[in-house]
Amino acid sequence: MESCDLGGRQRGPIWHRRPGLAAPRGVIVNIIHSVKGYHSKTIRFLNVAFDVSGDSLLAGDQQGNIYVFDLNGNRFNLVQRTMQACTALAFNLRRKTEFLVALADNSVKCFDTETKELVSWMRGHDSAVSSISIHGSGRYAITTSTDTAQLWDLDTFQRKRKLNVRQSVGIQKVFFLPLSNTIISCFKDNSVFAWEFDTLHCKYRLPTPVEGSVLLYKVFAVTRDGRIFVAGGKSNHLHLWCLESRQLIRIIQMPAKVRAVRHLEFLPDSFDGGSSQVLGVLSQDNIMRFIHIETCKLLFDIGSHEEGISTAAISPNGRYIASVMENGSLNLYSVQALTQEENKPPPPTFKVVDNGSKSTTEANKLTMRVTSGRPEHPWKSKGSKIQTRLLKLQTNTSLENKENELPGGLNKKRLRALLKGFGEYPAKYRMFVWRSLLQLPENHLAFSSLIDKGTHSAFVNIQNEYPIKSRKLLRVLQRTLSALAHWSAIFAEMPYIPLLAFPFVKLFQNNQLICFEVVATVVVNFCQHWFEYFPNPPVNVLSMMENVLAHHDKELLQHLIKYNVTSQVYAWPLLETLFSEVLTREEWLKVFDNIFSNHPSYFLMVAVAYVICSRAPLLHCNQTADFEYFFHHRNNLDINVVIKEAYHLMEATPLDIHPQRMLDDFIPLTKGQYPVFNKYPEFIVDYQTQEWERIRQDEIEYLRERQLAHELEAKAQEQKAEEEAWYRKQKLFREAEEQRRKILLEEEEKLAKQRQRLAAVRRELKVKELQFLDASRRRFLKYQQDQHQMELKRLDDEIARKASMREQETAAALQDVEVRRMELESQRQLFEQHLTKDQEAVTKEMKEKVDAHRRKVDQEDHLVQRLMEIEREENQKAQIVSEENLAKAEQRCLGTNWRLQALHKLRRDDRDREKRYEEIAKLLHDNRVKEAELLNAMREAEEKKWEEVTQKKAQLEENQKAAAAADEHRKQFLEDEIDEALELTEKLRREDGCFERLRDLKARCPERGAELQQVSRSGNICLNDLSASGSSSHMSLDRRGKELACQERELMAEVRRLREKLSTQARAGRPPTRFQATKWTP
Repeated sequence: MESCDLGGRQRGPIWHRRPGLAAPRGVIVNIIHSVKGYHSKTIRFLNVAFDVSGDSLLAGDQQGNIYVFDLNGNRFNLVQRTMQACTALAFNLRRKTEFLVALADNSVKCFDTETKELVSWMRGHDSAVSSISIHGSGRYAITTSTDTAQLWDLDTFQRKRKLNVRQSVGIQKVFFLPLSNTIISCFKDNSVFAWEFDTLHCKYRLPTPVEGSVLLYKVFAVTRDGRIFVAGGKSNHLHLWCLESRQLIRIIQMPAKVRAVRHLEFLPDSFDGGSSQVLGVLSQDNIMRFIHIETCKLLFDIGSHEEGISTAAISPNGRYIASVMENGSLNLYSVQALTQEENKPPPPTFKVVDNGSKSTTEANKLTMRVTSGRPEHPWKSKGSKIQTRLLKLQTNTSLENKENELPGGLNKKRLRALLKGFGEYPAKYRMFVWRSLLQLPENHLAFSSLIDKGTHSAFVNIQNEYPIKSRKLLRVLQRTLSALAHWSAIFAEMPYIPLLAFPFVKLFQNNQLICFEVVATVVVNFCQHWFEYFPNPPVNVLSMMENVLAHHDKELLQHLIKYNVTSQVYAWPLLETLFSEVLTREEWLKVFDNIFSNHPSYFLMVAVAYVICSRAPLLHCNQTADFEYFFHHRNNLDINVVIKEAYHLMEATPLDIHPQRMLDDFIPLTKGQYPVFNKYPEFIVDYQTQEWERIRQDEIEYLRERQLAHELEAKAQEQKAEEEAWYRKQKLFREAEEQRRKILLEEEEKLAKQRQRLAAVRRELKVKELQFLDASRRRFLKYQQDQHQMELKRLDDEIARKASMREQETAAALQDVEVRRMELESQRQLFEQHLTKDQEAVTKEMKEKVDAHRRKVDQEDHLVQRLMEIEREENQKAQIVSEENLAKAEQRCLGTNWRLQALHKLRRDDRDREKRYEEIAKLLHDNRVKEAELLNAMREAEEKKWEEVTQKKAQLEENQKAAAAADEHRKQFLEDEIDEALELTEKLRREDGCFERLRDLKARCPERGAELQQVSRSGNICLNDLSASGSSSHMSLDRRGKELACQERELMAEVRRLREKLSTQARAGRPPTRFQATKWTP
């Protein structure tokens, strides 16, 4: 046999010389991967896969090395190092150089064999991927794990769909059906569904297998044409289904040495058209047998007990078989060499059951005898009818065997025999045996509903009563107890339920469902009649145990009675703790191996046996405390003797006192939902629950009140500390106040002197300020008078100039009349234009004069307003000074009031000083009243001034109206004159000598009319009366200024008198003191 050691090489030849058909047992080459060094070892291969041509082989080992073996080119190549074990392999059918590998981290990666680069990384599984199926087009792939199957697009490497199932069901395998767009999904409950790939709608479901077949499907295979589907599991039977008719067409029974099937795969043939007839079956003995599914004939097998096969893959062309051996090596077989006549094994032993018509199937099943070669009646299909072969039921199956059958393929009778021989179950399989013995239903949904209710109120603070170091163990115990309490209310009131459940919690802490169901099964079966006398111990059960003890050891019972030791002392502690206090872990496991394998009454017998086997130390005890200590602590006792004594008690106890007569047989929990548990006095439990709830509410109220009391106490202490600190601060404040009072008196004396000096300086400054304001006002009035005089002089000069100009123009006009008369006819239009220009020039000149006069009037009004504003500012300043003095007096009054209150608390006898302060305060109040009266007088004077201004404005408006009426009269007069002048002009046209004079008169008349009209509109009198108007306005303004100055001087003199009076009063007495305004309101 050719051998190839990969070693540390990354590439190289597979074999040095290719073996021919004479290869031993058909093995072409044996490939190993060894690592040499200080510790030499062999790296195990885990998975293999062929490409679509069947000439390339992909293999992955436990260290993540991926090799490609080119069988035609005789070369191997290391294409990738993933650094973690692979769980499945597959070639990409579309891109020949790409392959998919499922890794131990639940992910799937795509690599390229040529570039050795990562193409894509697909994640989404929560458990290891067990298989990868590629669609015939090569575009899609399905990855399957135990909890889900996912559909991937290999062009984009994106997940398209995901198949989720319930946790209690689980997925076995999901794969594409060859030559069709159908997906087959196989589940752990033996259900097989077919889905349309395009729409993912369910096409059909295979029916349930026939009665009598207990095969649980684990492995599957399908022919290349997609017509025949075969399934196998933990049995030596194979089910053949026809997917076209969706019926079970055959059940093949493998030889007796085959007890379970681990792998199935059809061997392709180039000439069978895809309807493969040879099936490879890998069984639990690590031998792969190839049988013909139609003739039921064994063709050949590979592997042996010494060189067992772990898994295998067959090339699509049917030429090679690659198998991973149990020793970790890789064997490559030649199918041609295996099918030679000399390599065929001895004749097989098959048992095929063929069912005839429907009537004969129900009466008696025809069983074909085991033959070699072909059977006498081979299966053939006739027309559309398909002949089915069914498994024959064994007629020697008895009712007793059915009762002894347990889930998982175990037998209770055999387990008892094993237990009797070894005394205990193997530690490796103990939990599995217990689950089978107790027949746990594993109701995931029901348990989840109990867990979803949360922690029960009775076990919220369980860590206070049972301080367990392991937080995980404490959490599992709390959840298990809460689930029991939600299942039945009695468990929330049982004080010993944590002691009863804790051993199982410690054993099954990694599987809370199993833990809960084991505890529930123990309570339902082995704790029968415990709760009938709740909250007292089960007197009836203890009485049964006492009867058994009295029958088998009356002397010991009399000794216990002598010292008043009842069954509640020597039996109940053992029962309520399930012996966990008196036994070690190994002893406890051994005891419960026997308890779970026998009738529930055996549990009570073990307790009685423990008491009987402890006879010697118990007879030496004479104190109740010694008895209690004995049954709550571990003792030097051989547990095997106790177990044998319990079996002896089971056999030797009379039937009338035997607990088996009172206790029911073992009843497992029901599937789907847990049974109702109400075997207890409900009114007591309900009452106790209400009492516990009331106590809990009272405790919450007490805790709240205690918390409130603590808070109040803390606040009182804090307040007390604050008061003490406040008193200390007040003492310091008083001391500081005495010191500062002395300093303040000195400072007040200094301040009084400074204030006197400051008041004198202020008076001098105020006098200077008033003198300056008076001088400024006089200068402004003088400046105003000078301006008026200059304006009047300018107006006079302008009038004289205009008069001379008019005279000059008249003379020139008289001189030019003769010349102009001759040019009048030819230049009439030109004359009109010149006349218009002259008129505009005169109008502009008059506008300028009127604007100048208006500005002068506005300036006078502005000066008057300025004078009035200065007067208001003076009044405001006086008021501000008064308010400042008043605010200072108020501030001083407040300070004095605070001092007075402090002195009033310290010295009650100082009444005289208080009276003087009151008099001073009253005097200050009177002064404030007088100041208010003074301000009112100032306001009244201001109102009078404004009334005078209003009257003068009204008088001015009347004068303006009279001037306007005079202007209208003069305008009418001028219009009449102009009409007369026009008539004269008509006459002068006929006279040449007078033409120029009349034209000049016509030009001057409109000019004077426009001038007078503009003057009247500006609110002034005519030019002839302008000097008189200016004189009268000047005299009225001067007179009003004198009156205002006189009144201002009188007001300032009154203010000075009041201030002198206040300062004199202040100097005559002590520093002014005033009480709060709320006390001294006028």
